[in-house]
Parts: sequence; structure tokens; C-alpha cells
Amino acid sequence: MPIIAPIPRTERRLMQKTIHKTRDKNHARRLTAMLMLHRGSRVTDVARTLCCARSSVGRWLNWFTLYGAEGLISLRPGRERRWPFEQICALLVQLVSRSPGDFGYQRSRWSTELLAIKINEITGCQLHPGTIRRWLPSAGLVWRRAAPTLHIRDPHKDEKMAAIRKALDKCSIEHPVFYEDEVDIHLNPKIGADWQVRGQQKRVVTPGQNEKYYLAGALHSGTGKVSYVGGSSKASSLFISLLKHLKATYRRAKTITLIVDNYIIHKSEKTRNWLKENPKFNVIYQPVYSPWVNHVERLWQALHDTITRNHQCRSMWQLLKKVRHFMETASPFPGGKHGLAKV
Repeated sequence: MPIIAPIPRTERRLMQKTIHKTRDKNHARRLTAMLMLHRGSRVTDVARTLCCARSSVGRWLNWFTLYGAEGLISLRPGRERRWPFEQICALLVQLVSRSPGDFGYQRSRWSTELLAIKINEITGCQLHPGTIRRWLPSAGLVWRRAAPTLHIRDPHKDEKMAAIRKALDKCSIEHPVFYEDEVDIHLNPKIGADWQVRGQQKRVVTPGQNEKYYLAGALHSGTGKVSYVGGSSKASSLFISLLKHLKATYRRAKTITLIVDNYIIHKSEKTRNWLKENPKFNVIYQPVYSPWVNHVERLWQALHDTITRNHQCRSMWQLLKKVRHFMETASPFPGGKHGLAKV
């Protein structure tokens, strides 16, 4: 006589499907044991077939009798957290947004040990610094360099930002808006991080005598199209050359608006005279000490990350060949797969 209560046909079919689909072999073994017992197999035979102890089969049978098939699901590995995890993660975010000096400590940066001390002081828990270190990624916190910024604020920032937003809202085929800026290309490579074998630091050969080249680029705020010109000097003539290039490229545009920084070549007398002769152009100066306003900065960052960091070009013409190829593959930006493009 079976030692297990009869299992309805629909439940047996569901158990069979679960055995085929589950990735938990222990869960599958428990379900299989129940089906074998339902068919009349002895506990000894089930234990021998499934390579387990008779006591295990008896324990599974009790779970199935009390809770059904759900009682055979494996529990999550490890022990349950003793501390309020979500609340502590929120507290960590609030702490790192402040400086340790705000709480009377002499450190200027948080360490996991100091975070653990402060968390334990606030919550009354006894968390180890290693536990705090494991929880930091779950709280969305990473270890990275801070960005330096000046405490000086542009008194006309609100007016300039309003003018920029107004121009971007009116961006169209007849009234395109561009982010414009210049970038320096150095023959001596910029040094950056790279994957390498532990204990074997890569060597980047530098040409020694540095050479410079300059690009002036304009990023279309609507389409992401990149327009640029190059020159051997970072002067007003370079900026005017880009303006002439845009004028020839966008002939049907009624107005061309450029969002630029406060570099001297954008405000020089030579530039102002050229803009007076070409009223089609409208230049908006971004707030001082606010480089993030100009989105073309992201293009230059991608250029350095893709081409100039750790490059192995021995001459400027080789480097400029790669730079020009990057500028062609980067358009539209972002979106162009410049990082995966082949030479």
C-alpha cells in the first residue's frame, strides 16, 4: 500500500514538467521521489535509485504532505540577512554625499572602516567593514576619482542657459544649432589604463619630441552630425575656417547657431568682424566653468579614449590619419560605432 496520499493527474503532470525545466537538481530529485512513491515504490528502492538516504526520502515526504509540491522547492543558499539591508544602503548613499569632516572626523574621504563605524553608531548594528564593502555596489556606489571644479559661479548663468535652451528648442533644418569646441592633438600619447597581465606593466613608446595639431569641431545638436577642420595653430583663423565650412555645408539654413565656450578665439576682434559680415551666424557663449554644457566635449573624450591614449604612432601624419578616420566613423555622435570601427 502506498505511503503517500494520491496525487491528482494534473498535479503529477505539473511536477513532471518542473522536473524537466528546473535547473535545481535537488528539487528535481525530491519531485521524482514523490512520483516514485506514488507509483508504489518502496522508500528503500527510491533511496537506492536517487542515491540518497532513507531519512532524506522520509523528510521530503513530510514536506510534501504538509506543504504540497511547493514544500519541495530549495531554499536560497546562505543565511538570511540579520540587518535591514535596504535601509543601510540608503544610509550609505546619504553618508557618501557628505564629507567625514561634517561628522567631526579628520579624514577627507570615506573608508569602509569609517563607514562601518558610522553605520554602527547610527543603527546600533555590529557590521564588519568587509560587509559594508560588499554592500557598496548594491547601494550604487563606486570608487572613482572626483572631478575638480571652481567655486566661482557665473553671475549670468541663468540667462545664458535660458538662451541655450531656447536655441535648442528651435533647432530645425533651417535653423541648425551646433556645439562647438577645439581639441589639441599631441604626438606624445596620453597614458591611460589598459588590460594587462598582473605584474607585467605595458610600455608605451613615446616619440620624445612632441608635436601638436588642432581640430575645431561642431556637433549638430539634432542629428549628431560631426563637422570639423584642422590647423597647425589654435587661433581665430581656425575658428573662422570652421564657420566657413559650416556656411558651405548648410547653405539652405537661414540661421546657424553655435554654442561655444569663452575661449579667446571665439571673442577676438578678428572673429567679431567676420561675424558682422555674416549675420547668418549666431554665437551663444556657455556659462564659465561649465564644460558639461557643451556636448562636443564628449566627442573629444571619445577621440582621446579611442585614438590618442597609448597610441603607437611615430609621426604626426600617422596619428592624424587615425584621427580623421575616427571623425568620419564617429558621425552621427553618439551612435556611430567608432570604438569598433576598423582602420
